[in-house]
Amino acid sequence: MNGDYKEKWSRCLDIIRDNVGDERFNIWFSPSKAVRYEGNKLILGLPTQYFMEEYEDRYFDLLKGVLRKEFGPDVQLGYEIDVISGDKQSAVNFTSPNRSKAVDTKFMQSMQRPAGDFMKSQGGKTVEIDPQLNPAMTFENYCLGDSNKLPYTIAHYIAENPNKSDFNPFFLYGSVGVGKTHLIQAIGIRIKERNPRARILFLPMRQFQNMYVNAVMNQKVPVFINWFQQEVDVLLLDDLQEISGKAKTAETFFPIFNYMHNNGKQLVFTCDRPPMELDGIEDRLIDRFKWGVTEELPKPDYTLRRNILKFKAQKNGLDLSDEIIDCIASGATGSVRELEGIVMGLLTRSITLSCPVTLELTKEVMRHTVKSAPTTRPVNFDMIVDATAEYYKLNPDVIFTKSRVRDIADARQVIMYLSHDLTGLSSSAIGAKLNRRHATVLHGITAVQDRIKYAKDVQDAVTAIRTEINRMAKA
Repeated sequence: MNGDYKEKWSRCLDIIRDNVGDERFNIWFSPSKAVRYEGNKLILGLPTQYFMEEYEDRYFDLLKGVLRKEFGPDVQLGYEIDVISGDKQSAVNFTSPNRSKAVDTKFMQSMQRPAGDFMKSQGGKTVEIDPQLNPAMTFENYCLGDSNKLPYTIAHYIAENPNKSDFNPFFLYGSVGVGKTHLIQAIGIRIKERNPRARILFLPMRQFQNMYVNAVMNQKVPVFINWFQQEVDVLLLDDLQEISGKAKTAETFFPIFNYMHNNGKQLVFTCDRPPMELDGIEDRLIDRFKWGVTEELPKPDYTLRRNILKFKAQKNGLDLSDEIIDCIASGATGSVRELEGIVMGLLTRSITLSCPVTLELTKEVMRHTVKSAPTTRPVNFDMIVDATAEYYKLNPDVIFTKSRVRDIADARQVIMYLSHDLTGLSSSAIGAKLNRRHATVLHGITAVQDRIKYAKDVQDAVTAIRTEINRMAKA
C-alpha cells in the first residue's frame, strides 16, 4: 500500500472531479497533495487551514466515500498545512505567519480598484490597512435620545472593550437613514483612537462582493479568505442584506466569520432587516449572525428629532426657532437623513435668497422633502392570518398548530402564498411565524401558485381574502 498511495489518491481525485465539477475541483482539490501513508492514515498536504476546514465541513462525506473505495473501510485522513509551499506545519498550527504576509501582499496587489483598494503602501511594501472610516462619524457627533439609547450603549461598550466577546457579533438593523452606518463607524473610530495599531476595516457588503468576484477571477479565493482571517481585527460590514441570494459569497464569508469569532476578533453588521428575515442564505450562517446581540435602531422619536435638528442647525450656523424645529420634528418622521436634508435645504435657500429662515420657507422645503403620509396601512402578516381564518371559518390559533386537517392546511398554504406576495417577509421569516421549516413554506407557496391556475376554489379563496385584506388596510 505504501508504494501506490499516490496513485490511489489520483484515482480519488478523478472521482471527486466528476462529483464537484471542474471549477470547484480546480479551486479546492488540485492544490492538494498526498504526502504519505502511515498505517491506515493518508496524510494530505494543503496550502492553508481553510482547505482543511472546507474538507471537514463541506466535503467530508464525499472524501469518506472515495477514500474507502480506494483505500479500504478502515482508512483515516490527516492533514499537513503549508506542505506544498515548503513550510510544513501540523494541522493544529495552521498557517505560517511569515508565509501568509507574502501571499497576502501579492493577493491584495491583484485586487482591482476600487473594490480592494484599502491597503496603504510605502515603497511597494504593505504597511497597514486603511480602515475606510469617515472621521466625522464619531460618538461625539451622534445624537442620543431614548429611542436609540440601547443600540448606542452597546456600540459604545464594544468600542471601549474591543477584546471582550459579550456582544460578538453585534447585528444592528433598521430602515434606511436611521444612523446605522454612523454608529458602527463610531465603533471603529474609537477603537482606532485608543489603539492606533488595531486593524479596523469598514466595508460595504457590495464592496466585499466585488472583492470576492475579483478573487474568483484571479483564482485566489482561499487567499482572499485567509487575508481577512489573519489581517483584520475588527470587521464592520455595512448593508449585510446585499448578501441575500448570493450563495457563493455567503459560503465564502462563513469561514471568515468562524475564524474571526473563534479568535476573539470583533464582527459588527448593519442590515435593513433582522437575521431571520434574510433570504437565500444558509441557516448555519443566519444562526451565527444571532450568536451575539441583535438590536434594532428605530426611527428617531419626536424628542430625538428635535435634538438632531438643533445639532445639525448649530453645526451649520443656522438659527432655527423653537417653532420651526417643532414644525419639522412633527412633520418629518422618516429618518435622520430626511432631517439632514431639510436643514441643508433651508441653509441653501437662506444663502441663495439672502433671507432669514421663516416658518413659510420651512414648509416650502418640507413639501419637496417629506413624503406624504400613506392613505392606507401597509399589509402585515396578522392581517393576512385574520382575513384567511375568517374566509375558512377557522379560529386563527389552529393555523399555528400541527393539524393537517384539509381546511387548516389549505388556509396555512394560502397564508404562506399571500405573505410572500404582499409583505416584505422572507420565506424563512414566514416559516418562523408559522412554526414551519423554510422548505415547508417554499412548498406551500409553490402549491398555491400551481393550484391557482386551474382550481376555482383556490382562485375564489385568494381573491376574496385579498379583497378583505385591502379593506382592512384602508380601515
